Amino acid sequence: MSSPISSLSSISGLISGMDSSSLISQLMQIEAQPQTQLKAQLATAQADAAAYRDVNSAFAALQSAATALTQASSWARAKATSDSATVTASSTAGATPGSLTFTVNSLAAAHSVVTAQNWTNTTDAFGLGSSLTLTKADGTTTNITVGGTGTLADAITAINAAGAGVTATAVNTGSGYRLQVASSATGAANAFTLSASGGTSSTFSVLTQGQDAAITIGSGTSAYQVTSSSNTFTGVLPATSFTVSQANTTATVTVATDPDAVTGAVQSLVTAANAVLSKIATYTGGGSGSTALLQGDPTLTDLAGQVLDSVTNAVGGNSAALAGLQVTKDGQLTFDTSAFKAELAGNPSLVQGILGGSTSAGADGIPGTADDAVATDGIGARLAVLAGQASDSTTGMLTTLATGQDSTARDVQGQIDDWTIRLQLRQQTLTAQFTAMETALGTLKNQSSWLTSQITALPGWTATT
Repeated sequence: MSSPISSLSSISGLISGMDSSSLISQLMQIEAQPQTQLKAQLATAQADAAAYRDVNSAFAALQSAATALTQASSWARAKATSDSATVTASSTAGATPGSLTFTVNSLAAAHSVVTAQNWTNTTDAFGLGSSLTLTKADGTTTNITVGGTGTLADAITAINAAGAGVTATAVNTGSGYRLQVASSATGAANAFTLSASGGTSSTFSVLTQGQDAAITIGSGTSAYQVTSSSNTFTGVLPATSFTVSQANTTATVTVATDPDAVTGAVQSLVTAANAVLSKIATYTGGGSGSTALLQGDPTLTDLAGQVLDSVTNAVGGNSAALAGLQVTKDGQLTFDTSAFKAELAGNPSLVQGILGGSTSAGADGIPGTADDAVATDGIGARLAVLAGQASDSTTGMLTTLATGQDSTARDVQGQIDDWTIRLQLRQQTLTAQFTAMETALGTLKNQSSWLTSQITALPGWTATT
């Protein structure tokens, strides 16, 4: 809604000589002072709500990072490596430490066949009949009709459109074109035969035989073979896969705990906690002279204290410093990754106990909500519960504060709107009053002019003696 002052119409002051428009504008500025104060209150409420939500987002990130450390999978992260340049290995969540030595017997190959016949051009007549029959290794058959004008190109188009898992192409041999058909995937199960209705049993000959990749694990009578339709073997080791690229080679794939991944998870917690502490410090200020938006806010300062207490309070008599985690004099967390890795290598259960822990769902039965509790003590569990209490989307402390400011802003906006209407009416009244004054003065001026003209028109007289 537009300001009543800004829409003020100019009023002539030709009769009174006063600048009525400026006078009314000044009067309206005085009248609008309560609304001006309300607008300042509105801006403050909106800024406070945004600040609470900003801190709330930081706490939500902290909850996510802290919860990750309460999961056993975060501490069991493993990394797969290979001692051979011809074998690459990788692992995912759930991989367990172990090793596997094997010999690569063969690589996977895609089955392909080729015609003995040559065509001068792809536009030549196919000449092998109007249909083809493709039979897969499992006995599945696909009948393919050669459409169009019955050329080699038409046969290729029909094969590729049949959805039989093969690809046909015309290969230029230098002395003509041959029809080559290859399986789209490797493996023995994808081998096939292809026959033409107008051809012979030797129309198509095998170019490459479809086969599985095969490795032999172990030696002697206890050795056993594992095959894969592709050169990638999955599931031989839990949550681990490896790809072979050369036959007649021996390799060892090793899966071991990945200290870098675990360190990264702890670093994520430290980064998220420091983000929370920094935002709170920015919004609450550092002293009585501070102009911070939420200067001295008791909820925020208390939450910052609880974050620091969660880290500094011992876990089972052990300090977080044993795991490389400490609090600086500036109220931030510092993480010594070298000390952490050293302790993780020597005493992994102790490190996990200090930085991990576990949480349990509260009365609502839903994990990750504000009523969760620490089930097994640990810094991760402490911070996960604290962050949930602060940032829960319904009952979180910061959520409540933000929605409270939203409510205040709505109330103040309503008062501002009421004042806008009131000021518009007041402006209209003042405008009418000054207009009436100018009109009255104009009438008096006209009467004065008439009276003066009447007096001037009176006959003159001369004194006699």
